[in-house]
Amino acid sequence: MSNNAIPQTGQQREHNEQAEEDKTPRGPLQTSHGVTTIDENVVAKIAGMAAREVPGVYDMGNAVRRAFSAVTDRIPNAQTNVTGGISVQKGETQAAVEVTVVVEYGVSIVEVADAIRRNIIEQIEGTTGLEVVEVNINVTDVHLPDEDSDAADTADLK
Repeated sequence: MSNNAIPQTGQQREHNEQAEEDKTPRGPLQTSHGVTTIDENVVAKIAGMAAREVPGVYDMGNAVRRAFSAVTDRIPNAQTNVTGGISVQKGETQAAVEVTVVVEYGVSIVEVADAIRRNIIEQIEGTTGLEVVEVNINVTDVHLPDEDSDAADTADLK
């Protein structure tokens, strides 16, 4: 501040300090040369792929979403919806993820949930630069081995 500058009130100085803080980069997505924004859908796709990679995850989403997927899977050239079972809340530098899964019978739900959480955090933070503050996991069902043969038997009857 030069000697001939007009003195500032405490409120004015505080406002100027906040404005300077707002200009400083707050993470890898906010730089002095510009800001990168990532849509929630991008984060959801990354989380969906990461969750599906974990052994013991049979399917994603609640019963309604799985029924809808079963119908769309029969359509030729239809793309798999990797965001099914994933909900994301994202800010400028952080994200929170909620995952809904069906696990295979006989696996440790605790171990599968820990592996899902680790993989999602690693993938999102590594690819987007966002800090993942939490990954909540809802296990809505356990897939039993005989459910596949029951479904095949009823399909043969039609």
